[in-house]
Amino acid sequence: MATRPTWQGYLRLSLVSCPVALYTATSRGGEVHFNMLSKATHNRIRMIPTDPETGPVERADIVKGYEIEKGRYVVVTGEELENVRLETTRTLDIERFVDDEDIDRLYWNDPYFLAPDGDMAAEAFAVIREAMKKAGKVALGRLVMHQRERLMALEAHDKGIVAYTLRNKNEVREADDIFGAIKAVKPPAQMIEIAAKIIDQLEGPFDPSQFNDRYEDALRALIKEKQKGHTVEAPEEPREAEVIDLMDALKRSLGQSGGDRRKPAKAASKPAAHRKAPAKKRA
Repeated sequence: MATRPTWQGYLRLSLVSCPVALYTATSRGGEVHFNMLSKATHNRIRMIPTDPETGPVERADIVKGYEIEKGRYVVVTGEELENVRLETTRTLDIERFVDDEDIDRLYWNDPYFLAPDGDMAAEAFAVIREAMKKAGKVALGRLVMHQRERLMALEAHDKGIVAYTLRNKNEVREADDIFGAIKAVKPPAQMIEIAAKIIDQLEGPFDPSQFNDRYEDALRALIKEKQKGHTVEAPEEPREAEVIDLMDALKRSLGQSGGDRRKPAKAASKPAAHRKAPAKKRA
């Protein structure tokens, strides 16, 4: 496998364990990235670590410090950080099994692939994976990654296991901080019924290939035009939204909803039971 693992250690279910490797399941390699250049020379800008009193600092002379009060730090060495080792530094111990519906979508974070690390681990890994499939539950465990202990949610997937980092409680804001200020409104039942019909017309299977990043596409088109020496003009500003009657807007939307641009033609011919399969909860 060409990809380097993000973490290596042991997956353990009670007394059964095996060496595993964790790999990132997503890639940002195709994104458009810009470099910082000098406006006059177009040379790349170098970001040089600088001490405000003594000037530039060599990277070998940089240490880590935790600010305990304004301008006062506790310096921690690399060796001291290495000595802070929990069991989860090397072991992903399955602690509990839960239904995925019990985990609020707000807590789901980044996905990873978990695979056996070496042929000798394949059998024990398969036992754990198949037991998880049979249980139909999400396994919870913890591991130390990037100097943080992270809660992981594990699901059997094909021949491997997909692991998601889960956000901690203190990382998720209380919804009521925002939603609490929303005015309580009870819309007419007829409006809700029309909106429900619009939703039904827009229903279809999830095909990620249909949802490409149009902003990335526009950036690439811009770069191509600039390469050719063309001047790129700003598009016309969108007009402000008109104040319209809500019921009229719903009725007109009902007539315009659906169509080939919203879902594949094949989806229309499938029985409703196929189209209404519940989706799994994810971040």
